[in-house]
Amino acid sequence: MTELLFNKRLQVLVKNRDTDERRSVIRISIELQPSSNPVHRKDLVVRLTDDTELYFLYNLVISEEDFQSLKVQQGLLVDFTSFPQKFIDLLEQCISEQDKESPRFLLKLTSASSAFDHSPSNLNIVETNAFKHLTHLSLKLLPGSDTDIKKYLATCLSTVKEEKQQLEQKLRETEEDLTRRLNYAQQTLSEKSRELDKLRSEWTSQTTSLSSSHMQDLTAEREKALETQARLQQQNGQLRQELESSHHRSTQQLQTKVSELETANRELIDKKYKSDSTIRDLKAKLASLEEECQRSKQQVLSLRRENSTLDTECHEKERLVNQLQMRVAVLEQEIKDKDQLVLRTKEVLEATQQQKNSVEGNVESKQVQISKLEVTVKSLSEELIKANGIIKKLQGDLKALVGKIKVKNTVTVSQEKILQETTEKLQQEQRELQDAQQQLRQKEEEVTKLKEQLDATVQKLDESREVLKTNENVITWLNKQLNENQLSRKQETLGMFETPAAGLRTGSVPHNMVQFNPMRAKPSAADVSPTALSQPSNKENGEPVGLDSKYFERRDDSIPLRGLLPNMHLNGEVPKPVNTAGAKPTTSAASAYFPG
Repeated sequence: MTELLFNKRLQVLVKNRDTDERRSVIRISIELQPSSNPVHRKDLVVRLTDDTELYFLYNLVISEEDFQSLKVQQGLLVDFTSFPQKFIDLLEQCISEQDKESPRFLLKLTSASSAFDHSPSNLNIVETNAFKHLTHLSLKLLPGSDTDIKKYLATCLSTVKEEKQQLEQKLRETEEDLTRRLNYAQQTLSEKSRELDKLRSEWTSQTTSLSSSHMQDLTAEREKALETQARLQQQNGQLRQELESSHHRSTQQLQTKVSELETANRELIDKKYKSDSTIRDLKAKLASLEEECQRSKQQVLSLRRENSTLDTECHEKERLVNQLQMRVAVLEQEIKDKDQLVLRTKEVLEATQQQKNSVEGNVESKQVQISKLEVTVKSLSEELIKANGIIKKLQGDLKALVGKIKVKNTVTVSQEKILQETTEKLQQEQRELQDAQQQLRQKEEEVTKLKEQLDATVQKLDESREVLKTNENVITWLNKQLNENQLSRKQETLGMFETPAAGLRTGSVPHNMVQFNPMRAKPSAADVSPTALSQPSNKENGEPVGLDSKYFERRDDSIPLRGLLPNMHLNGEVPKPVNTAGAKPTTSAASAYFPG
């Protein structure tokens, strides 16, 4: 039983090898018909026909096997059951877009030959966009053979005959219905004509009666109109008299108002003259006040200039104070951070020493256990050798006893018991030997693990020692920097309140400046080379501990404190420290932590 899914006419772009593209209307029908294959139940049939040209016929039968190959070739994502509906949806989109000037979905029928007679054609559903023409589906349709065309024409003829019979039947039914309606209409027409005659006679009688009554009403209305006209004339005369009297009264009132306004106008003119004289006096006062205002404005401008200069000086001093406070806060925070770092390193060092002591104790205990296990293994091996010798002896005795078994049954029974006991003892010894070997393997594994832990702890201890050395170097270097900063601050305070005499030489020392003890002053950063800083410190000789070479690398996140120190003095200069012993003054070099 065939099932018709789609049967509509669509606009298709037809193109073959020799002709250009042209639009034509083609009927596309999609059916599901039962398949001849017992595995697959139904096949999909796509048919292209033209109602104007009956010999135009293209067929395509798609089974489930054919659909699988089509799905692989064109990259379809639907199954055979949902493919017909998706195909119909695409055709519906083509129908909705076919009346537009630039449709987005198009149907194209192309053929490689010059005519659509005997060559297969491709039906393509194409989506057009600004970039390319995207083909959603391409079906290869075969032209209908003579038998197919005959079958198609026969089906068309049968459908036309069925439609003709249906139309003839409908025509007969409509003729009968129309004759019935005609008879009924004629009957109703005769009845309505009779009623019309009655209504005409009644209408004539009613019009005569209405005309007579209308004439009587007209005469009565004319009389009423004459009476009302006379009444209105009387009322009009009364209104005229009243209006004239009211007009006379209003003219008298206006005349009195005019006289009052004239007197008021005279009074206002007098007031105007008086106000003009006062305005002159006020203008003179205004000119004097404007001169005073200009003088006060000039004074205000001069005061503002002085105020702006004072503000700028105050802002500069506040900015310098803020800079100094920021530098002090940064230095204090760095000192706190370094103290915390030193405490942490000390704690790590103590923890590592404790771990080292515990690991050394564990190693000693494990070595004692290993020595004990080695002794037990040696004893077990000696016992095993003895057991093997006993087994050999017992085997020889067993052979001798087998020869004498008939004579000495009682002896053999006792010997068998002894043999069983010895074999059991041997098995127990073997089991104990296996257990001892397994324990020995476990102990060896534990020893290897402990050795690995010991190596790791030793490595961590070396690393912690290196970190401790570097921390000590950093601490000594920071102490040196702090001493230099304290010296520079003291020199700043002395330079702010006391200025040296103008006649002194550069090498001479003023009496009012503080002199520093060279024994307490530590060497500056310039006197310490990177090679000397990388060497370990000598605490007995009091030499400064050096920094590792990795601390001389430039860091982007470091705070440039060395660059800020020269600006701490208000005059832009920092006095150099004085060496009372006659040595050369130390010059500070740029640091890796605090770049200049």
